[in-house]
Amino acid sequence: MGSGDDAAVVEAGGALSVVSTDMVVEGVHFRLREGWQTPAEVGRSAMVAALSDLAAMGARPGEAYVSLGLPSGFSQEQALELVAAADAVAADCSSAVLGGDVVAAPALIVSVTVLGWADRAEQLARRSGAAPGDLVGVTGRLGAPGALLAVREGHAEVGEDELAELKRSASHGPRLDEGRALAGAGVSAMIDVSDGLAADAGHLARAGGVQLTLRLADLPVAAGVTEVAERLDLTPGELTAASGEEYELCFCAPPDAREAVERAAGVTWIGEVGAGPAEALLLGGGGEVVRVEGFEHRW
Repeated sequence: MGSGDDAAVVEAGGALSVVSTDMVVEGVHFRLREGWQTPAEVGRSAMVAALSDLAAMGARPGEAYVSLGLPSGFSQEQALELVAAADAVAADCSSAVLGGDVVAAPALIVSVTVLGWADRAEQLARRSGAAPGDLVGVTGRLGAPGALLAVREGHAEVGEDELAELKRSASHGPRLDEGRALAGAGVSAMIDVSDGLAADAGHLARAGGVQLTLRLADLPVAAGVTEVAERLDLTPGELTAASGEEYELCFCAPPDAREAVERAAGVTWIGEVGAGPAEALLLGGGGEVVRVEGFEHRW
C-alpha cells in the first residue's frame, strides 16, 4: 500500500513494515525566531507527528531516522538539544533514533522517518473503510493547539496560568497504544488529527466514498479552549474543528463494535456515517451546517 494513507505498508519476509515520513520547516510549522518554541520542543513535536501516523494505522513502533537541515547560526548545542528531545519521545514509545543526515539549509528543517510493524494486514486500520451506519468517534480532548496558536498570533489574550494549561493540553504524545487497541476493536477507518478535525474527517469521507456528519456541540474540548473561542467570537466546536496538530485519533466504527471500542480507549462519539456525497458535514447546535476550514500550514 503506497501513498494516500497515513503510512505506506510493505510486506517484508512475512511481516508488514509500516513506513511514514514527516517534515517540518521553520516559519511554516514552528517559529523558533519568534520564541514560540525551543529546539527541544521542535524535536519533540516532529517525532510525535511522525509516530502519530503509525498510531493511526494501529502499528507497533519500530525505529526512527532524523534528518536536519541547519541554517547559519543554528549551533551544535541547539541541534543536539533538538535530537535529544526527539530521541526521548521515541524511547518513551518503544522506538529509537538509529540514524539520519545533517545538511546546510536556508531555514531549519527537520525530517523524521518512522518504521512500524504488524504481523497481518488485518491488524492495521486504513482511512478507506468507513461505511454508512458507522459511528464516528475521537480520542482525548481537542482544540488546545488551535487556541494556543490564536494566542501566539495575538488574536486572543490569556493569563499565564491559562497559557500553561493550553501548552500542557497541546503537548501529549502519539496515541500508539490507543491506535493498536482501536484497530483490534474493529474500527473500520482511522486517521490522526493533524490537519484539523474538519479536514481530516473529510479525508476519511473521501477515502471511503461516504458522508461523515459531525456535531460540533459534541466535540470533546480541552481546558481553556472555550475561553479563547469566546474571545474570537467562535463557538468552542468551531475553534476545535479547525485546530491542527492535535495528534488525537478520529475513527469510524460499526455500531456492533461500539462496546469493544469503548473498552479499548477513552473515546467520545461525535457523529455518524451516511451514504451522501463524500464529504464531512459539521452541524451547529440548531442542526445547521457550519463551514469550518481545516488547519493549513502556511508561510
